[in-house]
Amino acid sequence: MNELLRRILFLPEQASEYARQVDALHYFVILTTMVGAAGVFATAIYFFVRYRRRSDTDVTPHVSPKPIHEILFIGGPLALFLVWFAIGYPQYVSLSLPPKDAMDVYVQGKKWMWKFAYPGGPNAIDTLRVPAGRPVRLLITSRDVIHSFFVPALRIKQDALPGRYTQTWFNATQPGRYEIFCAEYCGLSHSSMLGELVVMPAAEFDQWLSDQRRGISVAQDSGPGGGAPVRPASNLVEEGRRVAAEQGCLKCHTVDGTRHIGPTWTDLFGRDEKLATGKSVHADESYLTKSMMDPSADIVAGYQNVMPTYQGKLSPPDAAAIVEFIKSLRTSAVGSGPSEPPAYESVPARK
Repeated sequence: MNELLRRILFLPEQASEYARQVDALHYFVILTTMVGAAGVFATAIYFFVRYRRRSDTDVTPHVSPKPIHEILFIGGPLALFLVWFAIGYPQYVSLSLPPKDAMDVYVQGKKWMWKFAYPGGPNAIDTLRVPAGRPVRLLITSRDVIHSFFVPALRIKQDALPGRYTQTWFNATQPGRYEIFCAEYCGLSHSSMLGELVVMPAAEFDQWLSDQRRGISVAQDSGPGGGAPVRPASNLVEEGRRVAAEQGCLKCHTVDGTRHIGPTWTDLFGRDEKLATGKSVHADESYLTKSMMDPSADIVAGYQNVMPTYQGKLSPPDAAAIVEFIKSLRTSAVGSGPSEPPAYESVPARK
């Protein structure tokens, strides 16, 4: 029945369990809407025949609805909408909460291409490779204007916004190749901003990723995981360390847990920071990126508003690399105050 309805409605193939859940709700909404429309049409025909004017003196009497009619005609549609909500809201919540073991991939929209970066390498343009049967979280941003990352086969669509990160996730179950589109008009070549999602068997993906991290170019093959070779990239953590030093970030933020001009980066990621306003904010990728682009928006309690903005100075790949560097600074000590020295050394700022 699922496949029959999918073909009747001209929907793309379903490459994930989430796609099947969304389509099930889609079928339910359409079928109930069609039944309701048929009921309204049948009622209109009945009234047309039953209450037709038989003569000029035969006036249709005034009809006053009874309370039961009010309940049926208001409560019925309301109950139906609540059922749709009860089905759709858990799907929305599920899409908003990626699993903790999800593999991260950074996505950057740019006129007119998609760029992908895996923590630890590699980078790719317009081709996203993922393992089948494993959750993948996409951290999405834009380098210029608003784009929208859309994979019809997965039924996921997420805006890419300049200067901040949005996120979505999926678990592709069917190995194969699926189209990626930009669903937000972004300029002259919007319609040609295309990409490809390549879902590979898990073992094949692990081997491909291992080869890429060793700097080996993989030749094109005929299997579902084939494609053009991808140029290996430097490790995002090391790249973030380098960018942070070059931009002077380490002059104000320490990486050994000690207090300085700005909050220490040690154990910063994932921590709840208390702000000067008395509110708290969770230090995730979105917050860290926002703090670089608009540092005066959320001032951490106990620190001065002295950090300059890096909007227009840091490219999205550089911001993503710094975020990955901050995420790597983990010790057993948590806090912005002094702590025991970790196993690594701080990186001096380059002049």
